[in-house]
Amino acid sequence: MFSGIIQAIVPVHAINVTTDFKTYIVTLPTHLLLNLKIGCSISNNGCCLTVIAIKHNLVSFNLIHETLKLTNMGMLKVGDLINIERPLSYHSEVGGHLMSGHIDCTGKIKKIITSKNNKIIWFRIKNKYFQKYILQQGSIGVEGVSLTISKIHNNYIRVCLTPYTAIKTTLGNKQINNIINIEIDIITKSVINSVERMLSIVNLKNSTSINNK
Repeated sequence: MFSGIIQAIVPVHAINVTTDFKTYIVTLPTHLLLNLKIGCSISNNGCCLTVIAIKHNLVSFNLIHETLKLTNMGMLKVGDLINIERPLSYHSEVGGHLMSGHIDCTGKIKKIITSKNNKIIWFRIKNKYFQKYILQQGSIGVEGVSLTISKIHNNYIRVCLTPYTAIKTTLGNKQINNIINIEIDIITKSVINSVERMLSIVNLKNSTSINNK
């Protein structure tokens, strides 16, 4: 689990490509290498990936077909910067909100408004199925960053960045039409799914009762 509080922005060092499969290598700062082992999980732009190799400060990850299909990770190029967060421990402070690192879909940035102390991003998610989980003042993961949904308008979603978030994450450098990784709040998703299942059971019972009369 992650909290959506980015610990570093790191560059992509190298990418090796085969059919529906990629291995890419990032350069991690020293403080994030502490106790890091092969098999550990790290959030890369919000996507939970497994460490497959460590050589000095170079850390490698695999991207399989499903990851390439559901995220923007396949669009990465050497030199691109990505948001990094190591998992929470039992005694960690959850500064953002609980995130699994399982990307639900991607979104596309439609509008950016920048002022002296604020940056506002409007985006639309690719898979409209997930729109039902988008709640104003609810939480959402964008490129691994924990953000609050400040407004929803005609299926467009607005998030606001503080100066700190704009500087300490890659979101501050995003441009219109950029594709971004989206993780829906897992608590909101669980509650809505549970309510839908309960209503489905109630409707089925009512339908059966009517048909048996």
